[in-house]
Amino acid sequence: MDASYPPEPWRLHGHAHVGVWLVPTGEAPPPHHPGTRQIRLFGRVIVAAAFFRYDAPSPLTYDEIMATQFVRDGWRPRVSITHIWVDSPASMAGGRELWAIPKELATFNRVTDQSYTAEGIGSLRVRRRGSLPFRLPLAFGVAQDRDGALVTTPVRGRVRFGLTFSGWSFSPDGSLAFLDGRRPLLTLGAHDFTLIFGR
Repeated sequence: MDASYPPEPWRLHGHAHVGVWLVPTGEAPPPHHPGTRQIRLFGRVIVAAAFFRYDAPSPLTYDEIMATQFVRDGWRPRVSITHIWVDSPASMAGGRELWAIPKELATFNRVTDQSYTAEGIGSLRVRRRGSLPFRLPLAFGVAQDRDGALVTTPVRGRVRFGLTFSGWSFSPDGSLAFLDGRRPLLTLGAHDFTLIFGR
């Protein structure tokens, strides 16, 4: 089982489906770094869950599911990755060691752009509604905790967005049970993206 990983930055290519929820403050997990603050809307935390597929020519090809929150570091908006699983030991090792992202291993079953399942965690059924004919620029910072120190990682790239009809479900006994039974505000498709993760 090869856990060697490429140096940063990782130039990632693929597609994703991202659901967005508003979760009551007391029911959402805390941000990964305790020094960041949740960005709230009407007393609720903005949470996103996503299935990603990274394809060639990415330096590593793998499936991923994650849950994130929108937070602020002072007044700077960031993304906090609170839960994440991949099916690549190299991605898990690189995410943890390079950027303090708490990746775990999981088993995935996928029918491209139709259904995605991470065993014991969650699943998604999708039907694309359409997407933009062009890609938009995207840039943000990821804020994580490493032994009490804040690790901030830049992410930038280009993404072709589209709306998706979706059916999300989460294991009531899993780490994302706080999303089980909740309907997302919307689900976005992120198609043909190129993301540069890291410095």
